[in-house]
Amino acid sequence: MSQVGKEDPIKIHREGTALYDGGKHKEAIEKFLQASQLYQKMGNFFDASYTLFKAAECSFLLKDYETAIERFTKAAEIALEKGYDRFGLGALEYARDSYKAAGKEKGKKVSDLKKKIEEVKKKLEAQAF
Repeated sequence: MSQVGKEDPIKIHREGTALYDGGKHKEAIEKFLQASQLYQKMGNFFDASYTLFKAAECSFLLKDYETAIERFTKAAEIALEKGYDRFGLGALEYARDSYKAAGKEKGKKVSDLKKKIEEVKKKLEAQAF
């Protein structure tokens, strides 16, 4: 059962999507983050991860790469923890692209991230058979 009014994550998620589609990325971030927290409280981890991913995407479009990296990484953690490996992989790859956009293609964090991407890809390939 979803809650009514302000606390309805689906309604807030839709508002975020409308703002995103209208090019209002800064405003959309707030809605996506709010929806993500509400989804997480309800135990809807896929949508919690997805809305956090959308907030990260907005940060990326606003060229706030550090915040985008944090949010893509957190979205991936939530997804991978709950077995949404394909979605988690996508979020990790976007985090990698954010590092690249920020001009930070070297360093331990990036090499750890690349290792994690390879691990998830291998896991998905093994599941395919």
